[in-house]
Amino acid sequence: MRFEFQPIGLCRSPYTDKFGIPRQPRLVTAAEARIELLAPYDREEAFAGLEGFSHVWLLFVFHQDCLEAGWRAQVRPPRLGGRDKVGVFASRSPYRPNPIGISAVAQHGLERQGKGQGKGLALRIAGADLLDGTPILDIKPYVPYADAIADAEGGFANTPPQARFQVGFSEDAQRQLAEQDADGRLRLRALIEEVIAQDPRPGYMDRYPERRVFVLQLYALEIHWWIDGERALVTRVHPVQPATGSKTGL
Repeated sequence: MRFEFQPIGLCRSPYTDKFGIPRQPRLVTAAEARIELLAPYDREEAFAGLEGFSHVWLLFVFHQDCLEAGWRAQVRPPRLGGRDKVGVFASRSPYRPNPIGISAVAQHGLERQGKGQGKGLALRIAGADLLDGTPILDIKPYVPYADAIADAEGGFANTPPQARFQVGFSEDAQRQLAEQDADGRLRLRALIEEVIAQDPRPGYMDRYPERRVFVLQLYALEIHWWIDGERALVTRVHPVQPATGSKTGL
């Protein structure tokens, strides 16, 4: 049997590169995004009643690299330091027989950028862990009595990850932050702090303690930072060059 699905929308998020995306939803609460609905699904009546739900499930496609890479029977989850293997069905690895993911995120209602049907209808969300441009297959309300299982066991991921680093900003970085997010709309400082505090590096990086300088991309900005023990210092925030970055439209 074969099935074909069409996306109902695209996610527009701060994460314009895979490095830096949190490994689970809602770990970075400052990550605000939106689902831009595609026709014919860009209709307010399709969302009637959703205002009573605080969170939604997003079903999406791991569209970058995974479609061509195929699936793997065993994977190395970052939670296990990128060393130990588990079965793909005991993980949330993107390298699955069908590269489909699911995330529970906060929803903050609909917005329309223009007037009239089909003029930029989007669902605002927060706490996303999706790459900018991710195709969305479906949106479902999160129902607490059915979806939250109080006595569930989480296997090797039974507790939430703890913040790894205390994050600071150099004087230059603070000035550049003020320039790039003058009105605070992007919540850029909080976003950078939360992303880096979670330690976005691959699990195997502990094998390379001499590597201390890193660069990640949020929106159309490069964030330069270095680590010293349990401290991370952001040293530079500047626009990416046109050849290496793209704007998210947020």
